[in-house]
Amino acid sequence: MPALPGFRDFYPEECARRNYVVSTWRKVATKYGFVEFDGPTLESTDLYRKKNEEGAEILDQLYSFRDRGDREVALRPEMTPTLARMVAARERNYRKPMKWFCVSNFFRHERQQKGRLREFLQFNADIIGDATPQADAETLALAIDLMRAFGFSAEDFVVRLSDRKAWMDFLASQGCDEVQSRLALACADKLEREPAESLNAKLAPTGLTVEALKSFIAAGSPSAFESVLSALAARGLSDFVQPDLSIVRGLAYYTGVVFEVFDRSKNLRALAGGGRYDGLIAGLSDGASDLPAIGFGMGDVVLGHLIDETPAASALLEAATTPACEVYVVIADEARRNEALGIVQAARDLGFATDFSLKPAKVGRQFQDAELLGARQAIVVGQEWPLVKLKNLSTRQEEAIDNSMLARCLKKTEQS
Repeated sequence: MPALPGFRDFYPEECARRNYVVSTWRKVATKYGFVEFDGPTLESTDLYRKKNEEGAEILDQLYSFRDRGDREVALRPEMTPTLARMVAARERNYRKPMKWFCVSNFFRHERQQKGRLREFLQFNADIIGDATPQADAETLALAIDLMRAFGFSAEDFVVRLSDRKAWMDFLASQGCDEVQSRLALACADKLEREPAESLNAKLAPTGLTVEALKSFIAAGSPSAFESVLSALAARGLSDFVQPDLSIVRGLAYYTGVVFEVFDRSKNLRALAGGGRYDGLIAGLSDGASDLPAIGFGMGDVVLGHLIDETPAASALLEAATTPACEVYVVIADEARRNEALGIVQAARDLGFATDFSLKPAKVGRQFQDAELLGARQAIVVGQEWPLVKLKNLSTRQEEAIDNSMLARCLKKTEQS
């Protein structure tokens, strides 16, 4: 029986891909000084319903049910509400700014399509307690360096940078109230995906038109990005960023800088997205904690598609997911299996990934297995005991050495 629609089985090769993605996320985040956290997979549905200003879409996508305690609960569809709840509860215990990241699985009951599944793995990073453009730039730089770590260049992806405050100022100047502004932003978010005629009909209550929205986007708002772009330029990352007010993000809690990461070929959905949400923590904690914050998420599904479509990224993935065997112990004489097992354990104790045949096999077959596993060295244990043969599988050079010298020779070979 296959996995349920929208869910995935992870066979060893898929698990190796996933581990590569996760380890890359973690490595880059820790270089930036972020620390890892996590929350429960199951949350109260009220957490997603409370002060929900983004409409019912995410509520309609919840995997929700009543537990045995008759509580209404849901599998988490995103991390930001959980993060806000956790920060509000214990933020006094941490110095500011708090730079936190997580790698977690999420669930949304939505229509499947390329780049979108019902269960997915996502990296999230947030800076809490700093409202400056430097925090915005740090977040964007992290997103860029995550992409670069997978082997992507400025020719492969772009960060499209926008500002919700600039949008709200524009809409206020057009006489839009809060409800009308929310409607206008929802339409602006669909300018590239929905016909103008349909959007104009939806915009009618606001008094705006698609042409008015496009004119605002075309005019731009350079002052909104000046400090952030300057900080990114100082890092040498300008080539990865493109100011673009057509990016508005669908969530109503964003208050400032927003951005999305796209492949340059425009064949895929957004690879990552996020922005500044200065009022969310206060809203979810009923004012008990009021901290500015900015963050973003990057999922593994779309990222995986782009890795497969980009030769440099695919090469890095292949190199990182090649079987990790370093030493293979070939048992040429079954009478010496116990001695061979001692060598297996000794090599593992030295830190070498070591494997061997669990059952008797021809020597040629054992060497084939060693090469399939990617082993760099083979140790042949046979009738010559206590002499063994140490063979370099890439150069085919071998030497006979005494078993007592094996540890020293393995170390020397590894260092060279």
